[in-house]
Amino acid sequence: MNTICQQAVANRGSKRPCSAWLQLIVFLFCLVVVVVSPAALNFSSELIAKVEMKYGKHASNRVLAWQGLIQSAKNLPEKEKLERVNDFFNQQLEFVDDDELWGLVDYWATPLEALSKGAGDCEDYSIAKYFTLIELGVPDSKMRITYVKAIELDQAHMVLTYFEKPGSIPAVLDNLKPAISPASMRRDLLPVYSFNGSGLWLAKSRGTGKKLGGSDRLNKWGGLKSRMRVNKF
Repeated sequence: MNTICQQAVANRGSKRPCSAWLQLIVFLFCLVVVVVSPAALNFSSELIAKVEMKYGKHASNRVLAWQGLIQSAKNLPEKEKLERVNDFFNQQLEFVDDDELWGLVDYWATPLEALSKGAGDCEDYSIAKYFTLIELGVPDSKMRITYVKAIELDQAHMVLTYFEKPGSIPAVLDNLKPAISPASMRRDLLPVYSFNGSGLWLAKSRGTGKKLGGSDRLNKWGGLKSRMRVNKF
């Protein structure tokens, strides 16, 4: 394990609302990530029917609403895309821990799985927003899924951050405080790690941080992308 990373985590506490810091370190340096592809999501009638059969009408309605969001937001300015996507998932998903929702200590749900359940933890909110914005044409290079310490809660947390320009102060898309705000105004969050489809960073501040290498060090992405392919997503 990278010594710098060990020290960074040790300095930031050990409690969690969504996943333990120890598990973060274990899965950050394990298997292989599949780089995000801009291929279109497949909202087939067969898929919608399967969701409804397994999870009920409310679940299929949430997935159809997701489809409607993507169709209606395609041509909006990026700022409006961020707002629409952030609001959508904050409203559609109820916060539930993985052990209660999935019977697992740590599980990264696909957007389809989260919407089918109508629930998820902080990771699921961030992942769903990330993939939806990718689908809407927001470049992967502008976004990072970011592990932070929620200082007021003294717990680990995950948010999505958006950089309008390289090196700029990112905007924070969060489920704890639903209004999008610049990271400079989120003094309640202390960044630790961030990643996207192409890189992994150790945070130095509320800006870009120090790149540790490619995101091929990440673990959970592989399983998540595999499940998306199985569902033709």
